[in-house]
Amino acid sequence: MEISANMVKDLRQATGAGILDCKKALEQQNGDFDKAVEYLREKGLAKAANKTSRATKEGLVEAYVHSGGRMGSLIEVTCETDFVARTAEFKELVHDLAMQVVASRPLYVKPEDVPEEVLEKEKAIYRVQVAEEGKPPQVVDRIVEGKVKKFYEEVCLLNQPCIKDSDKIVEQLILEMIAKLGENIVVKRFVRFGLGEGAAE
Repeated sequence: MEISANMVKDLRQATGAGILDCKKALEQQNGDFDKAVEYLREKGLAKAANKTSRATKEGLVEAYVHSGGRMGSLIEVTCETDFVARTAEFKELVHDLAMQVVASRPLYVKPEDVPEEVLEKEKAIYRVQVAEEGKPPQVVDRIVEGKVKKFYEEVCLLNQPCIKDSDKIVEQLILEMIAKLGENIVVKRFVRFGLGEGAAE
């Protein structure tokens, strides 16, 4: 059966698993919601959502420098305990996220961090673009919503496709690590530097 975006959204809200994991689970279970939830639990992805509200006071600050010293980043990623912060898996995750910042040039950690005035300006531009294309009024909002989603994928770290595995978004990578390590993991902040560009947070 065809898996709709709403089915994926509902499963994601129920489990906290990544979009692609939810889609895969529904496909594997022929659209059966309860079986898909069970599938995600077995994979350990659903339980990660239960940990995302827990406090994170340990972690690492990672620096990554690329391209002969012409660009680099600093990122702060937190977890719950010093024990997890010292694990090879956590260190590798933080390093990969620092690389992601350099390669994909995000401006914000997550969509909620995008200032309202920036978002409204983007929406206004999209509405003009859609109007110029002569689209009927009843589909304008849906098209604008799609363009906003694409905007988030470009400017928000958690919404970007992973540079090491483009089938996953960064948020999904983090949720998988939460499931694996059993602790909440949060990207707190980052800054990207490019020679002659100035810092971009």
